Amino acid sequence: MAKEGDSKEPMNEQAVANIYGAMRTEINQIYSKITELEMEVSEHSLVLNAIQPLDPSRRCYRMIGGVLVERTIKEVSPAVQRNKEGIEEVIARLNEALEKKKKEMAEFEAKYKIRIRKNDSEMKDESGKKEGNAQGVLVGPAGANE
Repeated sequence: MAKEGDSKEPMNEQAVANIYGAMRTEINQIYSKITELEMEVSEHSLVLNAIQPLDPSRRCYRMIGGVLVERTIKEVSPAVQRNKEGIEEVIARLNEALEKKKKEMAEFEAKYKIRIRKNDSEMKDESGKKEGNAQGVLVGPAGANE
């Protein structure tokens, strides 16, 4: 995106806003993918911790491409460990890409002097959080219970 912005300047505010929105969307997608992969790493860790103390010749089942396969713990444990390490590498690469995108976005914000304004409803929500939140409580007129 930054390459396009360098060679061809956006013509109006709407084009700048569209590019900025696309950058934000891309960053949010990277965040969600990182979160998803971190959940998978934790699942792999749980499996490894569960099968580690067991007898290596014991039977276990593993899902491979939608097919449940019977193996031994001795065969499955290294494969699960390799998968976990591979996912951790992907997370590291995604974190690098995320930092790069954040930097590009910051440069874009500086170049076009973009500032995020909060909506009135968001401002009211924040002031409600500071004072205390009473969601779900309905209060009627003072003399309604008489």
